[in-house]
Amino acid sequence: MIVTTNIRQTDYIDVNIKMLGENVEIGWHSTVWADEVGDNTRIGRFVEVQERVKVGKNSKIGSYCFIPEGVTIGDNCFIGPRCTFTNDKHPFLHWPEKRGWTPEATWIADHAVIGAGAVILPVKICEGSVIGAGAVLTKNVGPGEIWAGNPARKIGKVWPDGSFSTKEVKL
Repeated sequence: MIVTTNIRQTDYIDVNIKMLGENVEIGWHSTVWADEVGDNTRIGRFVEVQERVKVGKNSKIGSYCFIPEGVTIGDNCFIGPRCTFTNDKHPFLHWPEKRGWTPEATWIADHAVIGAGAVILPVKICEGSVIGAGAVLTKNVGPGEIWAGNPARKIGKVWPDGSFSTKEVKL
């Protein structure tokens, strides 16, 4: 990992962050053009974070993730490796000219966990929620809910004490 205070153009990373917190680490071969990256955040290798993205403090974004404009990630979040976010549920409605197009927002609240390889469409993920690895999330997620599958659906709940319960659901 590259600590941002030591970033040089020769480190094979492209960084243009408007508000950069302290002790931020960005992995090699990453492009980070975010509006804001909070203190103590770690961004893995080969990650692309586009403009108009906000990442809270103490969050971790795994290697090979793609985060387009319009995504907000809260504090203390974990985004597993190879996660893909999208900012348009119906891209061909605007194609090829994209006149008047604006990105749809994705909002991830504090303490959310997203497993490796998940695909996240424009949704709201509330505080303390868990999204399973490989999930394709197309709907909003309530506080402390556990979602998994393709398409993702609610399979359980995380309780305030950290314990959880799941339904026996065949995915």
